[in-house]
Order: sequence, then C-alpha cells, then structure tokens
Amino acid sequence: MMEFNEVVKNRRSIRKYDIDKKVTGEQVEELIRYAIYAPTWKNSQTARYYCALDGKGREAVANCLQGTNKDKTEGAALIVETFVKNRSGFDREGNPDNECGNGWGYYDLGIATQNLVLKAQEMGLGTLIMGIRDGEALRNVLSVPENEIIVSVIAVGYSAEQPIMPKRKNVDDITKWF
Repeated sequence: MMEFNEVVKNRRSIRKYDIDKKVTGEQVEELIRYAIYAPTWKNSQTARYYCALDGKGREAVANCLQGTNKDKTEGAALIVETFVKNRSGFDREGNPDNECGNGWGYYDLGIATQNLVLKAQEMGLGTLIMGIRDGEALRNVLSVPENEIIVSVIAVGYSAEQPIMPKRKNVDDITKWF
C-alpha cells in the first residue's frame, strides 16, 4: 500500500487513459466508500454520485462534456457529482446558517472529492475533475432531481501518461501569521 505522503504528492490530473483497461463497478464503489468518510456540515452527507462505466450510459454522459473534456476521457469511467441543495450550511427551517449558504455544499463535496481522487491514486487509478460540462444536459440524461446541484464530472481510469507536477506555491507565499 502506498504511503499517504506519496499518494498526495503523486496524484495528477490525467488527460489520457488506457483504453484497454477498464475500471470496474467494484472499484468505483470503493472510491465512493472513501468519499463518504469525508466530514460534512452537521453530518448532512449531501453528496450524490451518478456513475457511468461504459456503453450507452457512459457515452451519454461524455456527450455532456464541453470543450476538449470529452476527448480527454476516452477509456475512463465517468462519475457525476452533485449535492442536495439547501441542507449543508442551513438550519432545520431551511435558513442559511451564515453568508455562505450553499457554498457549504460545494465545500463538503470538495472534501469528499479529495478523498475519492486520493483513494483512486492509491488504487493505481488516474482521475480528472472536470467542471466544463452542460449541467442541464446531465440533469436530463441522468434524471438528476431539481433539489440537487450538479457540480463536476470525474473521469476515472488507468493512466496512459505520467504528467509532471506543475509548479506549486511555497507556504510563505500563501500564509499570514498573526
């Protein structure tokens, strides 16, 4: 098993997948199982996942990707991430607990996504998190309810490339001490 530091340091956005090696439903379930461990606002657990491994379902989801994203996902399974709106960051009466409102739903989903992509790295899978997509087309293709906000599509597959790490800022560049 890979050390946590190595998982974090080696994870990259993969834009080319091995078309001869397919991700299984069991592997995707394992990724989601680890995403579920992420903390959420008041344990609201609002993340939802719509998964397309191959065939017509995968093609329908891929057709909702925009720009060059569709070309970057050939050979990968696709996971569409949503969250239930007006729950994370809201009180029981449906009022925002602070000025961020549904921003907390995005925040919680981001933590879960990090767990998912790091688990994928540990399992020897590559990922690409994509936000350039047609949300309404995804809603129609996947029958996503109106009470969920569609956020991203994650490609998951066996990497056919080894990208280098882009330059990262130093801690001193982004931190202020008081």
